[in-house]
Amino acid sequence: MKQRPFLSRQFGRSKALHALPFFFLCFLLQIAHAEEIKSPNSNLTLTFALQEGGVPTYKLTYKGRDVIKPSKLGLELTNTTSLTDGFTQTNATRRAIDESWQPVWGEVKTIRNHYNELTVTLAQAASSRTMKVRFRVFDDGLGFRYEFERQPKLDYFVIKEERTQFALAGDHKAFWLPGDYDTQEYSTVTSQLSEVRGKMKAAVTQNASQTTFSPTGLQTPLMLKSKDGLYINIHEAALIDYSCMSLELDDKNFVLESHLTPDARGDKGYIQTPATSPWRTVIVSDKAGDILESKLVLNLNEPTKYKDTSWIKPVKYVGVWWEMITGKSSWSYTNLENIKLDSVDYSKTKPNGTHGANTAHVKEYIDFAAKHGFDAVLVEGWNTGWEDWFGKSKDYVFDFVTAYPDFDVQELHRYAASKNVKIIMHHETSGSVRNYERHLDKAYQFMVDNGYNAVKSGYVGDIIPRGEHHYGQWLNNHYLYTITKAADYKIMVNAHEAVRPTGLARTYPNLIGNEAARGTEYESFGGNNADHTTILPFTRLIGGPMDYTPGIFQTRVSAYNPQNTSFVHSTLARQLALYVTMYSPLQMAADLPETYNKFLDAFQFIKDVAVDWDDTKVLEAEPGDYITIARKAKGKSSWFVGSTCDENGRTSSINLNFLDPGLSYVATVYADGKNAHYEKNPQAYAIRTVKVTNKTKLKQLCAPGGGYAISIVPSGTAR
Repeated sequence: MKQRPFLSRQFGRSKALHALPFFFLCFLLQIAHAEEIKSPNSNLTLTFALQEGGVPTYKLTYKGRDVIKPSKLGLELTNTTSLTDGFTQTNATRRAIDESWQPVWGEVKTIRNHYNELTVTLAQAASSRTMKVRFRVFDDGLGFRYEFERQPKLDYFVIKEERTQFALAGDHKAFWLPGDYDTQEYSTVTSQLSEVRGKMKAAVTQNASQTTFSPTGLQTPLMLKSKDGLYINIHEAALIDYSCMSLELDDKNFVLESHLTPDARGDKGYIQTPATSPWRTVIVSDKAGDILESKLVLNLNEPTKYKDTSWIKPVKYVGVWWEMITGKSSWSYTNLENIKLDSVDYSKTKPNGTHGANTAHVKEYIDFAAKHGFDAVLVEGWNTGWEDWFGKSKDYVFDFVTAYPDFDVQELHRYAASKNVKIIMHHETSGSVRNYERHLDKAYQFMVDNGYNAVKSGYVGDIIPRGEHHYGQWLNNHYLYTITKAADYKIMVNAHEAVRPTGLARTYPNLIGNEAARGTEYESFGGNNADHTTILPFTRLIGGPMDYTPGIFQTRVSAYNPQNTSFVHSTLARQLALYVTMYSPLQMAADLPETYNKFLDAFQFIKDVAVDWDDTKVLEAEPGDYITIARKAKGKSSWFVGSTCDENGRTSSINLNFLDPGLSYVATVYADGKNAHYEKNPQAYAIRTVKVTNKTKLKQLCAPGGGYAISIVPSGTAR
């Protein structure tokens, strides 16, 4: 690389410079400490500079428009000089990378990793320390992180707060969740940034059991839209051995600043060098669909750590779950509460008659899965202890290996295997993390011995030890420990109530699913907003797939539990669309078999739709309003389209030019029926078939809270 002259290197040897006016010297020195790098397509420009006092800053522009105005960088440390100012630049290196890689599972077969990189080395004279800031500029955005080499004056440090800023260019429209250390299970609020403070109280009280750390604290991924039409997404990638980042909003100047999750003592992180922070990410485009198609977060994670990934397979499943969520069945075997696990004899305890995870009932689910070609059956409430937990006993814990007397582990293992169906294990930790870790090897070995190769883990409730948070460094290390330990046993993990994903599934692809957002279960707890599924792909799904558990056909919960007046804020047709728009390699048909048996024509789409993909195209998108996505099934010529819209309804217009030219296809359209409406007439749907080619353009009416799904197969191809 050809380097430009470095003025400060010549400064002491040039008498001519001594003759220049002082203010001009300052200007030259400032230029000397400015570095610029562009994206491969030159649309994005990243500029790094040291401001007065040696304060590191960066700015980002897109096609000449401000995305991030000059923003400060650095970390505030505990009981020592902070890494926020007093720096001089000692080095700057550049490189360009253009490579491709294939995910173990994903939305596309091949991902291009193409970026220009700038790494700046900074020295702090007051502490004799150095810090690097590494920037990677892709065509779709920016990633940057802090790096700390092992050094005598910085071998170990405690983070008081990270001081990374994102200075925005205006009062953007935002799709936000209240800042919280323990949950993302809020309804998304759509407002201008200037309105966040006024809307925060209502956003929190909507979920009365939850709290926010600040009246202007926001979670990531944070989706924004500027008044001049720029779509901006701020998040993080590769969250390892570090606390999760939220954002504190200065709603007067529209500056966001990082806010890390604290531990029980209030510290934000314990760092042993050499070390790196997670990447801070900014995805940007003037097209909303580009945000959904971005692979920036995945590209900033390391390649898979596993030599053999043949045991990691996408899964389509049914399960004993929704019936408990609605209140039709129970997790617990008996109605006793506050019992002590070391004294109760369940074989002599009277059953409550509503326990869902009993042998005969689970066999019914296995039969249904086998008949319709599903891979697995999830069973929750199979193990002892649920009465104790629901009773809020002080000593509630699970051992993850002891079944209730009506759940025959060996018989169900035999029966499922005979039907070529797997059972998915459920581990509810009750937030007792150390207890789970103590039992982990035994629990995973129990799974291997009984034919389970996937587990849904849960972290409901306050974390034990008390004072730790779901998104703190200690818990983030625990989540990764469970994933790597599971890999030793060739087990896939679907973690619920864990930290929001940051692309780690690239490195650890047995992390096949996460919740970390307000999922379908809330449709039984009062309901999700009708625009919910038009926002989640722009926010929660930026970091990785979500186990959203779609496919609810009986949208009136009272049909299962007369005391529950909730309803699913969606038409039946949109429930089908979610299998395409809400990406996950782990997809559940969440409703009950008896309900699907009443709608087998619509259920056909769930049977047909793939869970792993060779290609993905975003056909229409506007956050909060609508999303239409087309995906090509892995190793096949079939395509599937899904479209979801908000409470207003709309007419969708799509072009099928992504189909192979010269071929004819049969499209089966599952659409909202006449007068369909997510509140008034949710089960109205219509199915039609049409012949299409890559020249076909389709229009389809979407009902309020509705949508449509299409399966497209080459003519003559059997289902």
